[in-house]
Amino acid sequence: MRAPPQPVQEAAEALAIQVLSFIAGDAERLGQFLATTGIGPAEIRAASAQPEFLSGVLEYLASDDRLLTAFAAESDLDPATIDTARRLLGGGDWEREVP
Repeated sequence: MRAPPQPVQEAAEALAIQVLSFIAGDAERLGQFLATTGIGPAEIRAASAQPEFLSGVLEYLASDDRLLTAFAAESDLDPATIDTARRLLGGGDWEREVP
């Protein structure tokens, strides 16, 4: 599979960062995200530089209809945009490396 053009890749990454900010903006949402993904709060910044993690953030959002709807409404985005961005970032499941 060919890599997407750089501006498209950057837009998908920016959307994933926006989703991560949305999740982090609410203590309950963030707690659920951390519990589900197994990532620690201190690791999020470093992980957010990895396209696979960002794809996982989008997949996490898409797996919860209520969360997806809330984000889409707040961002004024079509929910389908999330899946498109996820696929552009690799579409695979992100797994944290455990030492």
